[in-house]
Amino acid sequence: MGRAFEFRKERKFKRWAKMAVQFTRLGKEIAMAVKEGGPHPENNSRLRTAIQNAKAVNMPKDRVEAAIKRASEKDSKGYEEYVYEGYGPHGVPVLIETATDNTNRTVGNIRSYFTKSGGSLGKTGSLDFIFNRKSIFRFPASEELDVEELELELIDGGLEELYVEADEEGNDVVVVQTSFEDFGNMQRLLEEKGIEVSSAKLERIALSHTSLSEEQAADVLKMIDKIEEDDDVQAVYHNMD
Repeated sequence: MGRAFEFRKERKFKRWAKMAVQFTRLGKEIAMAVKEGGPHPENNSRLRTAIQNAKAVNMPKDRVEAAIKRASEKDSKGYEEYVYEGYGPHGVPVLIETATDNTNRTVGNIRSYFTKSGGSLGKTGSLDFIFNRKSIFRFPASEELDVEELELELIDGGLEELYVEADEEGNDVVVVQTSFEDFGNMQRLLEEKGIEVSSAKLERIALSHTSLSEEQAADVLKMIDKIEEDDDVQAVYHNMD
């Protein structure tokens, strides 16, 4: 059918694979939220956030409900959260957030990804001077929304930075950043203002950056791609430019 057809098919498969990974990670986040605070989002801010994030990537409602139901069962497995830090190829710092029901499997896999790529797994906290944990909220920009006025109104929620960026589809999105500690304060303030957040996450922001050649960067991205395929991995951060 030609190269164009094959190219479109390949892109579609990659998109489906990416969605499957996102759904798995969000399913775990929903499960952990239910275990922590119960199955009712109105009384569980972490679950409310997880559901918002699921909506942002078009996770089907029935999958969200099924994840909540499974996690509510007494004999359902729980997940533990661990952070792994190390240096990948060419000395690039890499931080990995995981959620697992088998820590031996997870640490073994993570160590092998670093070792096989010529890197090394480090001690917890070894990259604290490179990555700062921040609360990041995103929601659609609109003509009715006065960004400058909103910026003043969000100061009470611990606002550190507010800016507009384009998403993957080219639509303008408002990004609100606060400290790790102010996540709950900002979440409550945005809810009080009737702003429907499309995603709310704790992200690692690099305080310094590493510049690499295109060939070196490809080595690092190859390792990161392998890590991101692991079912126990929730997020991967690096500081490459």
